Amino acid sequence: MAKVLVVYVTTTGNTEKMAKAIVEGAKGAGADVTCKTVGDATVAELANYDVIAFGSPAMGAEVLEEAEMEPFFSEAIGTLSGKKVAVFGSYDWGDGEWLRTWEERVKDGGAVLVGSVKAHLEPDDDAIKECKDFGAKLA
Repeated sequence: MAKVLVVYVTTTGNTEKMAKAIVEGAKGAGADVTCKTVGDATVAELANYDVIAFGSPAMGAEVLEEAEMEPFFSEAIGTLSGKKVAVFGSYDWGDGEWLRTWEERVKDGGAVLVGSVKAHLEPDDDAIKECKDFGAKLA
């Protein structure tokens, strides 16, 4: 059974809805899942998990949320070599460039990118189903 950590930050609740759907999908597929906001997570604990899914909305000019997720991820990436990592989040404008950039950062840091999922604004029923399926894949 895979141990999965979902760690996210949300500003309007959209990324949180995605995180909950990913957790539901992973648990439904038999994974041992822990879900935390980035403020409650530590970089040290990442070593205890087989798969880590990071979630953040796009901010500013399509960048990660800057107050909590950016500093956390910047510190964490050096500890994730060989680790299975997924990224997800919601966005309002643009085309999801922040997620593609994040995927590259994961790969450049030596982690194994297992996928990503994004939603435009509030996740609709299709996006929630995609998140549940994504969670099952992480398991």
